[in-house]
Amino acid sequence: MRLTIHIAAIVLGLLPFQLHAQDSWSLERCIRYAWDNNLTIRQQSLETVRSEAMLMQSRLSFLPSISASFGHNLNWGRSVDLQNLEIIHNKLSQSTSASANASIYLLDGLSKLNNLKSSRKSVEISLQEVERLKDEISISIVKSYLQILLSKEIEASAIESLNAVTAQRERTKLLVEAGNQPYSSLLEIESQLASERVQAVTAGNQVITNTLALQQLLDLPYDPEFRIEIPDTDCLLPESTDMNTEEIYSAAQSMPVIQSARLALDKGELDLRTARGQYYPKISLSASYGTFFSSSTFAPDGSVYPFFEQFRDNINPSISIGLTIPIFNNWSTKANVENARAAKESLELDLKIKQQTLYKEIQTAVTEAGTYLRQMEAALANMNSMRESFRYVEEKFNAGALNGTDYTVAMSNLKKAESEYLQAKYQYIFQLKIIDFYKGVPLSL
Repeated sequence: MRLTIHIAAIVLGLLPFQLHAQDSWSLERCIRYAWDNNLTIRQQSLETVRSEAMLMQSRLSFLPSISASFGHNLNWGRSVDLQNLEIIHNKLSQSTSASANASIYLLDGLSKLNNLKSSRKSVEISLQEVERLKDEISISIVKSYLQILLSKEIEASAIESLNAVTAQRERTKLLVEAGNQPYSSLLEIESQLASERVQAVTAGNQVITNTLALQQLLDLPYDPEFRIEIPDTDCLLPESTDMNTEEIYSAAQSMPVIQSARLALDKGELDLRTARGQYYPKISLSASYGTFFSSSTFAPDGSVYPFFEQFRDNINPSISIGLTIPIFNNWSTKANVENARAAKESLELDLKIKQQTLYKEIQTAVTEAGTYLRQMEAALANMNSMRESFRYVEEKFNAGALNGTDYTVAMSNLKKAESEYLQAKYQYIFQLKIIDFYKGVPLSL
């Protein structure tokens, strides 16, 4: 009974590892994981937190500035009796004061308002930058994912070819023993078999390399048991697709890279307004409430004026309105305005450059998609032709009508045709995904 329990415990303990080993990663899962764990994205998210803190500070700048002070002074030289203004000689006197002050700008050339709007734009820019980084990592993951699928198909083709040549080697051996083929044919087939083994190992190594590249993109430690889902890639080849560059470019205007540039330009305009606000007069409102105590102050009967009674009787509230007119400040305001204007013009050019770059990228993607489609169709026709040709050569070789060299050449041509088709196929699929990305379609397989 105990042995049964121990065995069950061991099986249950190994179950999570078995499930982990059998677990596979879809493209969507890879992208979501990267979004949640990529260090660059997380670092940019912290910039968003900082921008939100600056926005809060800009909002709080509209509140009045309030301060309080408290002081105590000892004086043993000459002092003045504040009650009758008589001079007191060489007598220790003490004084205590307390006050509260508040001030606020009623008019400041809209500098605070524009600064608040600018801080909001900074938050929006930070959010768009996070989305831009997500887009970049998503494209990299799609490319790496497709590289694994391509290498797996090449590996499967190499293994299939290895198995076919292995079987052919056995048939050739029988034909040689029966005298229907010369011994040289067997040597040629064995040479081809050795070459196929090398190609199969190379293809398997390429799968490992591409899988490692994807794990590195995901910031995962290398795991030889890491597996991805294998979709039906033939379903990813549409009969027709929208390749209108202008329409794709119009849809791509909502991409984070363009939105971020637009928001930066809006922020530049607000920063320019903030700088110009320094030219305008400022009106401020201030209020204070204070009182004091002095040991040199006496009551009318000559007794010391009590501390709390002095604090009550010496209350001194005040309200003031101030007007500050800028006249000359060493041209610093003019320099700030010129710098802000130059920064805005630079941001305008930056937006145009990014739009221009985006248009060129879309043009390239559309052109390459058409190129790879034609290349894939031609490679498919060539591969089908090579398969039929190889089938004919294989039949003649098995019948002893051809030597091993002709068989090897025919197989090499077929392998080359299959490889060219697979390369064109996955390049075309990748370009289709790029076009979907520009259209705003979620990346998936």
